[in-house]
Amino acid sequence: MRKVNLIFIFIFFISCSNKENTDSSKKNESVIEYNSIVAAGGSITEILYFIGEEDKIKAVDVTSVYPKEALKKPKIGYVRNLSVEGILSLSPDLVIGEDDMGPPNVISQLKKLNVNLKIIDEIQTPQGILEKIYNVAKILNVEKKAKKIVNDNLITSVKELKKISKENSISEKNKAVLILSMEGTSPVIAGANTGGNSFIEMIGAKNVYSQIEGWKQVSIESILEINPDYIILPQRDVHKNSNISLFTNNPSISKTNAALNNNFITDDSMAILGFGPRTITSALYAAKKINADIY
Repeated sequence: MRKVNLIFIFIFFISCSNKENTDSSKKNESVIEYNSIVAAGGSITEILYFIGEEDKIKAVDVTSVYPKEALKKPKIGYVRNLSVEGILSLSPDLVIGEDDMGPPNVISQLKKLNVNLKIIDEIQTPQGILEKIYNVAKILNVEKKAKKIVNDNLITSVKELKKISKENSISEKNKAVLILSMEGTSPVIAGANTGGNSFIEMIGAKNVYSQIEGWKQVSIESILEINPDYIILPQRDVHKNSNISLFTNNPSISKTNAALNNNFITDDSMAILGFGPRTITSALYAAKKINADIY
């Protein structure tokens, strides 16, 4: 009987020891520290700076124009037109990309080469931006720090935006158009299923071109005919045709309600359309402008 008890104790000891080793192994596996990150997408770079992980960035794409310090980082090209060789030459231990990172064949090759690639899904709402931040933070094992930064800087703004959007969801007031650029004499506007449309919805306005799908060229005259109350003009640092005066000085545009009341909303294009932390700040500024009666 004593021999049986000794055997039982021995087995129990071995089992506990193995469990401790397994738990320790799992703990070690879960805490991975990255020190050489390639960020593919302006919002990803912005998030890394926002949560205080910028020292780990090795390179960024050309849409990473904010903050200014990001401009000093080595470049890997345009987020939608990357090269396998360019990324591999940097020997990153992690590549984080926006969900439009590409082209697709490059993504496939990176995966085949076992590059540690994480693509972050994008939902173009205030809550979606928060989830984007949390997802990046989770990959880097800094969730607790990121949540505190979000709580200190963004949560109140997100709550205000949700309230404004809900209050204006069925309203026909605050008609808005977002003009991306000028192609010759024709403005390119945001239709349905675009980041521009998402921004308009975020600020509690109604997109006057929601019946059009995607980004489309329209005539200046059609903007006068549809007569928006607000015109949103992203300032596109990475494009040539970003001069706001092309719109504000146009004879037809000057006759719209937006122009007559000086209701032009401008900001950096990545702040409006990047759907990173700054988009929440930019959207709240715009929302307060078009809902001045309640602010």
